[in-house]
Amino acid sequence: MFTATHRVQFHETDMAGIVHFSNFYRYMEEAEHAYLRSLGLSVSMTRPDGSVIGWPRVRAQCTFEAPAYFEDVIEIRLKLMRKGVKSLTFEVEFYRDERRLARGSLKTACCVVAHGQPLVSIPIPEDIDVKLVEEPAESA
Repeated sequence: MFTATHRVQFHETDMAGIVHFSNFYRYMEEAEHAYLRSLGLSVSMTRPDGSVIGWPRVRAQCTFEAPAYFEDVIEIRLKLMRKGVKSLTFEVEFYRDERRLARGSLKTACCVVAHGQPLVSIPIPEDIDVKLVEEPAESA
């Protein structure tokens, strides 16, 4: 499990001082980027031939359980639950102290774009694949 933290900024809240729901998607992406950086990777990697490998979103969802407020420090727990041939699926949980605020998932596809060419999904290159480790499934 990878953990990141985020302090809620005033501009992320609504008139009631509650974090607007759309920001949880930004927090998921923030944690995903930090996770990839921790592995020496990025969501945008230029290859020696000038092409760029990226990870566009295929699916994102979030379910909310409790509000977050201005200046709360949110812990974002990200797990790589599935590594497919061409995709990654993450589960994400958001906590303030021990209170779970929300949970969601994010699925990304490994894609390459070469200058002047359309985006194309590709198998995860071996040099990237070896750095990505799935979380073991929890037994019931």
